[in-house]
Amino acid sequence: MMYCQHFMSILLSVFILSTCCHCKEFHALARIKTKTSSQDQAVAVTALIKRLIPNRANEFKILVNPSLGPPNLDTFQIVTQEGFVNITGTTGIAAAWGFYHYLKNYCGCHISWAGDQVKVPSPLPKVQPAVKITSPNRFRYYQNVCTVSYSFAFWNWTRWELEIDWMAMNGINLPLAFTAQEAIWQKVYLKMGFTQEELDTHFGGPAFLAWARMGNMKGWGGPLTPSWHANQLQLQHQILTRMRELGMTPVLPAFGGHVPDAITRLFPNAKVTTMTKWGHFVSEDPEYCCVKFLDPSEPLYQKIGRAFIKEMISEYNGTDHVYNTDLFNEMAPLSDDLQYLANSSRNVYKTITSADPSGIWLMQGWLFNNASYWYKERIKAFLLGVPLGQMIVLDLAADTGPAYDRTNSFYGQPFIWCMLHNFGGNHGLYGRLDFVNKAVFTSRLFPGSTMMGTGLTPEGINQNDVMFAFMNDLAWRNAPVNITAWIDSYAVRRYGSFSIHTQAAWRILKDTIYNLVEGIPNHNHNALVLRPSLTSQPAVWYDWTEIAQAWLLMINASVELGSSDLFRYDLVDVGRQVLQDLSNVYYQRFLAAYTARNISYASANLNKFLDVLLDMDALLGTDSHWLLGNWLESAKALGTTVKEQKWLQYNARCQITIWGPHAEINDYANKQWAGLVKSYYHRRWSYFAFEFEIFMKEGWHWNQANFNEMCFQSIESPWSFDTTEYTTTTQGDTIVVSEMLYEKYKGEMR
Repeated sequence: MMYCQHFMSILLSVFILSTCCHCKEFHALARIKTKTSSQDQAVAVTALIKRLIPNRANEFKILVNPSLGPPNLDTFQIVTQEGFVNITGTTGIAAAWGFYHYLKNYCGCHISWAGDQVKVPSPLPKVQPAVKITSPNRFRYYQNVCTVSYSFAFWNWTRWELEIDWMAMNGINLPLAFTAQEAIWQKVYLKMGFTQEELDTHFGGPAFLAWARMGNMKGWGGPLTPSWHANQLQLQHQILTRMRELGMTPVLPAFGGHVPDAITRLFPNAKVTTMTKWGHFVSEDPEYCCVKFLDPSEPLYQKIGRAFIKEMISEYNGTDHVYNTDLFNEMAPLSDDLQYLANSSRNVYKTITSADPSGIWLMQGWLFNNASYWYKERIKAFLLGVPLGQMIVLDLAADTGPAYDRTNSFYGQPFIWCMLHNFGGNHGLYGRLDFVNKAVFTSRLFPGSTMMGTGLTPEGINQNDVMFAFMNDLAWRNAPVNITAWIDSYAVRRYGSFSIHTQAAWRILKDTIYNLVEGIPNHNHNALVLRPSLTSQPAVWYDWTEIAQAWLLMINASVELGSSDLFRYDLVDVGRQVLQDLSNVYYQRFLAAYTARNISYASANLNKFLDVLLDMDALLGTDSHWLLGNWLESAKALGTTVKEQKWLQYNARCQITIWGPHAEINDYANKQWAGLVKSYYHRRWSYFAFEFEIFMKEGWHWNQANFNEMCFQSIESPWSFDTTEYTTTTQGDTIVVSEMLYEKYKGEMR
């Protein structure tokens, strides 16, 4: 094993050197670098340290020295000198990365979405001789265009500041920065002669901006208010300022051709097509579907796209030269002609460079996952419409369906290997530790590989911290890790102390639920979060009783680790998973009894299913991270009037439930939050149980379509309009509730 790892390290070293040489062909990418002075970057990293550990920050000295390592590859060095821990980085990001490397590997600390464990030893552990690490890749990318809606929709600056600090400490140097683009578009379109009323029917609402931006739909959840635009514009200034201070390259939006309906009023001769379908948004609902698409070959396309980028550069005091837009996202191109595909991408690139001659187009490669349309010739034509090295392709879901290996490394265009991992921000433990551990390095060794970095591209965050910590850890490594050793140290860092129980629990999780061999589970298929039916197919690739054993081990660790907030978070998360799996057991028994026409057994298991939902709600309510009230109150907090607060809350409620006005993408963004489980999922299933009992006794033919309509009219739609407040404070003790529930269900867990 040691020989294999050593051999792979040699191969990777050779590959890195050859990649650096090959990068000379991508001279445009070499120009992507921070404009912030080294001194200002160092000041920004020092301020980050003060925010995280204010009482110990004066024991660190930060220096930014671009000549520390090879060009365009972040390098940091850590050494103890004269009583201080001196951290030098080639950029501010490299220095922040080095700081967190020290916290993790020398102080046993941990930073995550679920919370931080920063018990820094005193005195600080010494680093002698100096440790110097260089990233094997140019970029570490972060975000999916959907993340800004599924997770960031209602963030204020306080929350954004925490996220940017997390990005910096994990080495993220290429983050998406999509906030407030509607404010820029409004300025551009009003100057062109569109009316405010026409824009109000074009922009999506706060919870649905991602899909309006991609042209999948229009207007749903809107209109946006003047105070919303003002708030978001101020927020984007703060976001960009901080990202740039730390040495990041924020990725700004570009024009994708999706225009207000009134385009035909102002420019009747322009080549405009109506896109008639996306998902379940179809032409029968023209108010929100049927988006107008301006052909990229049109001179007007260049005019609008150039005006947008120039307005944005003016507003944000410059640019960092990387822009994202995605043509044909989950929608078929207007023509199958190869020349049309090449011209479309060529004109998008020309639009970017007409406003910014140094502009680089970054695109999500998600569209290529539609293999029934995007076969090799079409992908090649589309990608090579742009000069080599002038675009970056995100291999958006390389953890489950990589495209680089079937496109000859995107036919020479540089790409970033990304772990998508999550859809819709759903909850559910899941991961592919073994696969990711190998695949990141395999892609670097792929013949002719143009891989330029790694990325995190979840549709939603705040779940499965371990997978994102693991992926971030791999970003600076040259070879796979020993996963058992890594997971052991992860548990110690996360809780701040070793426990034989949590070690055993995490090893079980590592070998089962975090070791899916192939594909990705669809957590939307868990019956408890779906509109009740007889057809749910939950994704279970593991022995759920082993997860129950891990939960018991963690309960047994409560005496040692009960004071750790992160331990309590994980105790809820693992317990929630066990209850989710238990609900599936009862659901399957119910289906079997229904098939056998055993009314009493079917009803008994349906009642047990309902009981599990109430118990899950009680467990979730013991930890602040699992409260529906937080999501709703964060939305309301951005409103300046009662009317605006109701509108924002409506957006927040719709997204996590019916999604569209007529439940077009029902339950896609489901969440397992206290309050939501009880008031929504449990209520739907109770209604189902009532109706089904009548059906079973009277022998009717079960009409799912009829039930769906009744459920929508009586429960789902009214809930989205409801303004009931939900608590933002916890109820009950996590350990006590966990012990009680395990005792209650232990017979089923054997």
